[in-house]
Amino acid sequence: MKLDEVMNTAREGYEKYEYHTTAHALHNFCVVDMSNFYFDVLKNRLYTSAPESKTRRAAQTVLYKVLDALTLVLTPILAFTCDEIWREMKHDGSRNPESPLFNDIPSEKYIDTDAAFIAKWDRIHDVRTDVQKALELARRDKIIGKPLEAKVILYAEGELSEFLKSVESALPEIFITSAVKVENGEGEVKGDVSGLSISVSKAEGEKCERCWKYSDTVGSDSDHPTLCACCAEVMKEIL
Repeated sequence: MKLDEVMNTAREGYEKYEYHTTAHALHNFCVVDMSNFYFDVLKNRLYTSAPESKTRRAAQTVLYKVLDALTLVLTPILAFTCDEIWREMKHDGSRNPESPLFNDIPSEKYIDTDAAFIAKWDRIHDVRTDVQKALELARRDKIIGKPLEAKVILYAEGELSEFLKSVESALPEIFITSAVKVENGEGEVKGDVSGLSISVSKAEGEKCERCWKYSDTVGSDSDHPTLCACCAEVMKEIL
């Protein structure tokens, strides 16, 4: 969705000769959407999932499409760099592999989205920003060191609580923490999201030496006594 947005903005900037608009949009996409968010939440999936798992392959597909699109849209600005990238990339047959100059800036729509989808992820992003502030305070107070040492409790009522519970299973990966719980009540830290408060504590269990998450399941598999149950299953698939 974000790739669609930035490609439309960049293409429009080129067409109107407003190159600063294109450059700013691309820079913002790389820093905010990719580096500060997507790359952060993707690390665990890429490093610890089974090589052929759907989640890891899906992530690789997104990264390939982003690289392909960015290389083509940045070619007028970073001609030599993009040419070097293009020669090293694999191509799927829909592009001319010889040079990015022999291809058009992509105009395809990568994913169909609606207002509800966009609103959902904007809301998750806002919650994540508040959680990051709470994690920083917990780190300052020596409650945790790294985010993966943390268990985050989100306190909310009513519709916000229902929303958070609907995405609860995905939140540890999004927050890069070992555990997340949604509960009623009042937490220690209040952020910008109305009705939300947050508490951070040390995660329960032992540290898995493979994914570095803390879990009560570490040691539950006798074949892999230093791994959590999830990593133990992955290792069985690999081996």
